[in-house]
Amino acid sequence: MGTTRPGSKRAARGTGSSLTRAGSPLYGNEVALPGGTVTFLFTDIEGSTRLLQELGDDYGQVLSDQRRILRGAFEAAAGREVDTQGDAFFFSFPRAKDAVRAAVEGQRALSEHEWPRGAEVRVRMGLHTGEPTLGEEGYLGLDVVRAARICSAGHGGQILVSETTRALLGNDVPSGVSVRDLGEQRLKDVQHERVYELALNESPHEFPPLKQAETDRRDDLGQRFEDKINRYVEQQLEAALGSLGEGTEPPRPPSKRFRWRRSRKT
Repeated sequence: MGTTRPGSKRAARGTGSSLTRAGSPLYGNEVALPGGTVTFLFTDIEGSTRLLQELGDDYGQVLSDQRRILRGAFEAAAGREVDTQGDAFFFSFPRAKDAVRAAVEGQRALSEHEWPRGAEVRVRMGLHTGEPTLGEEGYLGLDVVRAARICSAGHGGQILVSETTRALLGNDVPSGVSVRDLGEQRLKDVQHERVYELALNESPHEFPPLKQAETDRRDDLGQRFEDKINRYVEQQLEAALGSLGEGTEPPRPPSKRFRWRRSRKT
């Protein structure tokens, strides 16, 4: 697997290359993010506000346990932590099947864990595979938005994947997992996307229909990532319109660049 030298502004696309930062003020210690074709995995605790109200100070232990469990499962499958906000994670993986395996192992570990006061902690997960641009400030591209929206459409305990990720997974489905075609869904900023559910055979949950764009419901993940995604989409549209109009009008001052920043581990 080839790599770009530290400090390079962009990793080569489609080669599996990565961008490494050593001692970056944004990323803390040395970080290597996979480039080329990557699979994004977003996670979020469903009903975190309700859990906080019910558990009080014990909710801090829930967060700590959830982070430890998911980091262990994701890093064991070669995942790289891109961002962490509260109880939400954003990881990237070089291979789709590794990301799917990580999601399944993460859900199983969460279901087996004994939570404070017997609380029911349910985490939704969304995966999408694409070829984003990887630059100094992290991942750029609508693939990030797509993965986040797929996660937001789901329910706690559910694993959702895009059509692209499903195609790359092929028959390499983890043991004890069934694939369900949920059909074409309307997701905010994404519009039509065919979504699949990876159902754990041991899970008794029957999930409601996915959240659609027109319901205008704001869930926990949406509240945390909504502003970032909206600024990002605006920046992408602005860049596209600017390239079409080159040479016809003076360029506008550049807007603040959108960042998917990696938080220090807590």
